[in-house]
Amino acid sequence: MGISESVSEYFGVQEHGSSVRTELLAGLTTFLTMSYIVVVNPAILMGAISIEGYSEGQIMSMLAIVTIIAAAVATFVMAVYANRPFAQAPGLGLNAFFAITVVGILGVPWQTALAAVVVEGIIFIILTAIGAREYVINLFPEPVKFAVGTGIGLFLAIIGLQAMGIVVDDPATLVGLGSVAADPVAIVSVFGLFLTLALYARGIPGSIIIGIVATTVIGWLVTAFGPVAADAGLVAGSTGATYDITPLAGAFVSGFGNVEAFSFALIVFTFFFVDFFDTAGTLVGVGQAGDFLDENGDLPDIDKPLMADAIGTTVGGMLGTSTVTTFIESATGVEEGGRTGLTALTVAALFIASLAIVPLATAIPLYASHIALVVIGVVMIQNVVDIDWSDLTNVIPAGLTILVMPFTYSIAYGIAAGIVSYPVIKLAAGEREDIRLGHWVLAGAFVVYFVVRTGGVLAAQV
Repeated sequence: MGISESVSEYFGVQEHGSSVRTELLAGLTTFLTMSYIVVVNPAILMGAISIEGYSEGQIMSMLAIVTIIAAAVATFVMAVYANRPFAQAPGLGLNAFFAITVVGILGVPWQTALAAVVVEGIIFIILTAIGAREYVINLFPEPVKFAVGTGIGLFLAIIGLQAMGIVVDDPATLVGLGSVAADPVAIVSVFGLFLTLALYARGIPGSIIIGIVATTVIGWLVTAFGPVAADAGLVAGSTGATYDITPLAGAFVSGFGNVEAFSFALIVFTFFFVDFFDTAGTLVGVGQAGDFLDENGDLPDIDKPLMADAIGTTVGGMLGTSTVTTFIESATGVEEGGRTGLTALTVAALFIASLAIVPLATAIPLYASHIALVVIGVVMIQNVVDIDWSDLTNVIPAGLTILVMPFTYSIAYGIAAGIVSYPVIKLAAGEREDIRLGHWVLAGAFVVYFVVRTGGVLAAQV
């Protein structure tokens, strides 16, 4: 038996209706789509982490290496333990909360913030081991479960459109159309987007990868030989790597020396809530895209990918980065046909490979990689047909779940809106038989979370 056959048998590739080639291609797609995190995560954390005796460039390089290692370890566990095509890395939103809110606004030392991440990860491991996380996720009301995929699709789309310069912030309307005809990045992005959509509609294998690479090449060509200036942002930059991460790895230990019990508990609670429901929403949403969900909208054996997430968060915090979570960009690989852990193993291997060579993330401009998010975001909108739109008690929580995700830039907030509204609407409609005690408990927990997160409680205690 050859290596390919052995790998196929280990992951059950044929049993899942896939092939080794498809799994490898799906893994490459996911990696290219999420590789931006190697650059973006350090850029965000740089605002919070300073190390005496090291320059900003050196710290940035350390954070990039830590990001790669944390992503590789977590995704490897997802591959070999959970056998799911989901990739993991330090999460967007969670890193911003770490750097901007906890360290920047609240003034918590970054070492203590890392300690909170590690504690959160350990709590996750324990709760996952006893089945508590799976139980809570299975409590999600059915309309919320089926709405998550569409909500994530819209969330992916707006992230991609922003990176491409098509959607920009507007002081009057919050969002607006960018200077598409005048911005070289937007022009190349629009061309690349329609090229990718056309290839995808034609059913061309690897269409997303072809679109990303073609867009990157076009950006380089018009910069090198065309009228576009070198500083227009069409070509990704590159940075050298340092492998000395000792100032970051293990820094969380010293963070416990600066702990004030109550405020530390609130920080852990906030990390816990956001990560828990971001991960839950991503797993359900991507699972829906890959047709992994059962007839009740549940992801079978969800405890295994949840454990991979918990281990990833713990390892990431120990290494020196913010919370690791399952990436919604995994949907790109799933849409390319990835169905097993071999897809995730491919992503992990590519992260490891990027340690030995110039990080691949620096070769793919942000606008090019994010074309994939718009394409997959559009495709994921079709999941909306799974919702029973004839029942208003389903329409309201499902609609809120879908709308709140992109408008608040948070998967967790969208899920919260759906979960809080579900028992209230069902009670108002006189359908008490559809309400479980757990629905009220989840709704109440989210209300407490919102009070802590947005009511100034955390700031008052730090």
